Amino acid sequence: MKDFTGVSPLRVLEKSSRKALGAGNLGVLIARAGVGKTACLIHIAFDKIFRKEKLVHVSLGEGPEKVISYYNVIYSDLVKALNIEEDTESRLMIDRNRMILAYMNQSFDLERLSANLKNLAGNMDFKPNALIVDGLDFETAQRSLIDGFKDLAVDEGMEIWFSALSHRHIVQVNDRGIPFPCHELDDLFSLIVQLVPEREGIFLKLLKDHDNPSIRETGVMLDPNTFLAMEQ
Repeated sequence: MKDFTGVSPLRVLEKSSRKALGAGNLGVLIARAGVGKTACLIHIAFDKIFRKEKLVHVSLGEGPEKVISYYNVIYSDLVKALNIEEDTESRLMIDRNRMILAYMNQSFDLERLSANLKNLAGNMDFKPNALIVDGLDFETAQRSLIDGFKDLAVDEGMEIWFSALSHRHIVQVNDRGIPFPCHELDDLFSLIVQLVPEREGIFLKLLKDHDNPSIRETGVMLDPNTFLAMEQ
């Protein structure tokens, strides 16, 4: 779906130093509840899928049926927003290039995820270029867990995107401008972006850009209804 790349939230990376997250690296999307973390993550997933890359969506707490329903709703909204015909080829591309791994009732651990990824590669010839992890609690996550994800990204040659829940009443920010709850883990991430609600829409702001020390007010404005990049 060529029309999508022009309005993808990942347009924010066009303004980054490397234009991408890249294999072996971690990225995190920070936002308050209800601002649109999951929707934005799914648009990141679509960006990968429509580039014919393989993606695994890891859901911590919600079942696969609910995750699929999110994809279906957001895909339908995307088709309407782009004013294009819904086509079978795009639906097939989503089904072929996306896998969902759901871990319910605190059943997640890295060893289990690693084993599941090896099973996908060995039994289904499905080796992802990217992983999306939705629902990790960064308030309780230990540094060792994020280190483990980093090792997994390097070992499997894939990039990993996370979502992190921030809170209006917690205004803690480190000296590099990274807010809670990632302020003590920011050195482990190559890219950090934040969803910020503004009057004109939702601003997707780039907070960390690999090793680039100078980041100005860099970001893209997203439509608050579709989370697609608006013309600027």
